[in-house]
Amino acid sequence: MSLILVTGASAGLGLATAQALADGGHDVVVHARTPSRVPPGGWRGTLTGDLADLDAVKQLAREADAFGRFDAAVHNAGALHSPDAVRVNTIAPYVLTASMHRPERLIYLSSSMHRGGDTDLEGLRTGSGSYSDSKLWVTAMALALATRWPDAHVHAVDPGWVPTRMGGAGAPDDLREGHLTQVHLATAESITPRTGGYWHHLSTQRPAAAAGDSIFHEHLLAALAETTGVTLAG
Repeated sequence: MSLILVTGASAGLGLATAQALADGGHDVVVHARTPSRVPPGGWRGTLTGDLADLDAVKQLAREADAFGRFDAAVHNAGALHSPDAVRVNTIAPYVLTASMHRPERLIYLSSSMHRGGDTDLEGLRTGSGSYSDSKLWVTAMALALATRWPDAHVHAVDPGWVPTRMGGAGAPDDLREGHLTQVHLATAESITPRTGGYWHHLSTQRPAAAAGDSIFHEHLLAALAETTGVTLAG
């Protein structure tokens, strides 16, 4: 049994992930933006906070640590439009990761749209970056952390374009397939590759070249630290 955090668990992929983990016997702490959005269920605990608000994210990290060290964190929460896309999709996962006791497993939600993202980090600093930019940055961050922390299990997941509230009713991918990889990465005894994978429907793929560029990793982590005032541990 593992203690697992799932952000953005009020609906869609986050709720499906949290429910599958709870049904599997794990202790799940779910996050939602507001108390009214917390889903009913047999959760180990609940957390609320607006991930577009930097101070709220820092407070959320402190409240999460009160549960103890998580075995896994699934950074699922997402936003589609700027500036929240940058704040929720990239900055919030970075700040939570840097501020919380580090889980053994870290899973970040990416998107196939990361392939259209821009390596110009001015959009990160100003919040003007697009959804595609934010997903490139969080994918690169995940791969950077996999290198920085070789003892951890760090992965990025493209869940597909699925018919959630954000994806839209006409999205062509299977919603039932959208959360299975996250559950696998959070709980499986053996994962190949052990860390640093970019996943889609339980298989690894090659991400955009920039996502694996070590020089870009350095620039990205520096820009995140500068923008948030939060630095990563060694």
